Amino acid sequence: MKTTSQEIILTGDRATGPLHLGHYVGSLKQRVELQHTHQQSILVADMQGLTDNGNTPQRVADNVLGVVADYLAVGIDPDKTTICLQSGLPALTELSQFYANLVTVSRLERNPTVKSEIASKAFGRSVPAGFLCYPISQAADITAFDATLVPVGDDQLPMLEQTNEIVRRVNTICQNEVLIECKPLLTQTPRLPATCGKGKMSKSMGNAITLGASPKEIRSAVKSMYTDPNHLKVDDPGTVEGNVVFTYLDAFHPDKAVVEQLKTHYQRGGLGDGTTKQILEECLQELLTPIREKREAYLSDKAQLMTILREGTLQARENSQTVLRRVKAGFGLSHFEF
Repeated sequence: MKTTSQEIILTGDRATGPLHLGHYVGSLKQRVELQHTHQQSILVADMQGLTDNGNTPQRVADNVLGVVADYLAVGIDPDKTTICLQSGLPALTELSQFYANLVTVSRLERNPTVKSEIASKAFGRSVPAGFLCYPISQAADITAFDATLVPVGDDQLPMLEQTNEIVRRVNTICQNEVLIECKPLLTQTPRLPATCGKGKMSKSMGNAITLGASPKEIRSAVKSMYTDPNHLKVDDPGTVEGNVVFTYLDAFHPDKAVVEQLKTHYQRGGLGDGTTKQILEECLQELLTPIREKREAYLSDKAQLMTILREGTLQARENSQTVLRRVKAGFGLSHFEF
């Protein structure tokens, strides 16, 4: 049975590739804990995945069940968390259309998160309309679940601000509290850098260690990690700041006291990069081996994955249709009941 709570959480991921260690420390671990104390739904955002993959939709379609397998492999329980598919919820598209008439293009272009994402995608002047309207579709997602809490990093706060702007605008037009404002649940874990040390981990950039990575892939990724370029000899004092290996040790080593000892040793000299990388690899192999094995087992039975996704989507569809009916009634557009 799913836990009932006054707080309703909505979170999710775009289905553009397998999830990686950045997702694990940034959201997945937290979701496993929250499912015991909150009413939580996770949205496999395939439609939002198309905003920058419109010409290659198969890339999104091929990753949907892999993302579901990732969820299950890390411990997300479909009996406690509703796992649903965005494209299976028609109410989201209708809500997006209603909200789109309440938001100006200039407001969308001023959204700092959208501006940053557009720059990182290097669209130039060819920004897909769907990508620009991402804050509107996200507002539809959040409000369709009556979500009161949305786990986000600092970079996503402008998106929630825009969602609440839409909520207030709808409520004003309807002269009633048709929609509920949401609050951010800020993630406390620092964002993992890419293995190369430049930017964040990204599925599309190939600079991430996926949850299903093989032992060989893990070993190769760790060996290539950016360290201190001035640490040329073992006896040279090394720098910890900006050293990706130590960032990952902070995130994944089970004994923080040991990590602090390693940092001290590295900074005074006498500790080689090869040794620190070997320690990190052992940590990651221990963490990812059971996750990888569970993921492979789930993927071997895609019918089961589809059943879990379908059941969660049907439940979410009923809830989202209820919200849509409220909005349509508030706008005076409930001419028919289906």
